[in-house]
Amino acid sequence: MSGLLEARRPPGPAEREPWSSGMWGMLLLLAGESALFGVLIASYFYLRFDTEEWPPGGAESPPVLVPLLLLAVVVASSGAMQLASASARRRLRRATVLWLGVALVVQVSYLVTQLILFERDLDQLSPRDSAYGSAYFTLLGLHHAHVVVGILLVGFVLARSAGGLTAYRARGVQVVALYWLVVNALAVAVTLTVASPSL
Repeated sequence: MSGLLEARRPPGPAEREPWSSGMWGMLLLLAGESALFGVLIASYFYLRFDTEEWPPGGAESPPVLVPLLLLAVVVASSGAMQLASASARRRLRRATVLWLGVALVVQVSYLVTQLILFERDLDQLSPRDSAYGSAYFTLLGLHHAHVVVGILLVGFVLARSAGGLTAYRARGVQVVALYWLVVNALAVAVTLTVASPSL
């Protein structure tokens, strides 16, 4: 009887659960995505160092202050995601839902602002005009696509967690928190890369 009760007890803070197949799957996906961004960033710098003028004539140097502020905002969402993950591990449903909600609001605000800036950049520069424009918009566009996927994942685990926090759903929150950790690390790399001509 005591063994049955112990099996049902949620793990305490000191206990560690083995990684689920979902976590391993996410790790493999993120390793591939990180390699893709690594190739794109390497291509950007290859083009930059092979060109005398970067950005090419007529194109303005990218802004620095606003992208760095936005970067700080989106990186802060990783803190909320890690708090949601820790709360989910302890099966604290309200705290998990709260932190997921905070992260979701920050992430959506970041994405909307980034899309407004992206559209403004498209008015000033075309991806067809130069290698710079192509590399710039490819990096930003791919990063924005990953943010959209992350927002959808957070929304999904938020809706599921609001209905109750099972061990399976808690693992889902942890997997999505890992996704955001890597997306935010990539956001740092992308932001510093595209802002590098102005730094």
